[in-house]
Amino acid sequence: MGEQIEVTDATFEAEVIKSSIPVLIDFWAPWCSPCRIVAPIVEEIATEYAGKIKVGKMNTEDNQQIAAQYGIMSIPTLMIFKDGEVKESVVGAQPKEAITSKIDAVLAG
Repeated sequence: MGEQIEVTDATFEAEVIKSSIPVLIDFWAPWCSPCRIVAPIVEEIATEYAGKIKVGKMNTEDNQQIAAQYGIMSIPTLMIFKDGEVKESVVGAQPKEAITSKIDAVLAG
C-alpha cells in the first residue's frame, strides 16, 4: 500500500514545497461526503505511483492557512505540486483517470 502523509500548515513547506519529487495533496474535511468518495482513489494512486510522487492529505478544518493561501474554495481539491509550484489541480469528486492523466502530464513535463 502506498504511503500517504498527513500534511499540516506547519509541515507544508518541508513536505510539499521543498519536495524533490512531485506531490499530490488531497485537501479534504471530515464532514465532506465527496471527499470520502475520492479517498480510496487517492489511496490507489499512492500505491501505483509510489516512488514517483508523494501523496499527502490536508484536513482543511485543522489547516486553514494553507487552504486559504491556495484559494481552496470547495473540497475535495487535489493539487499537484512540482518544484514548489502548483502544476495541476482537480476540484470535486473526479474519476481516477481524470486525476492520473494530470499526474502523468506533470511527470512527463
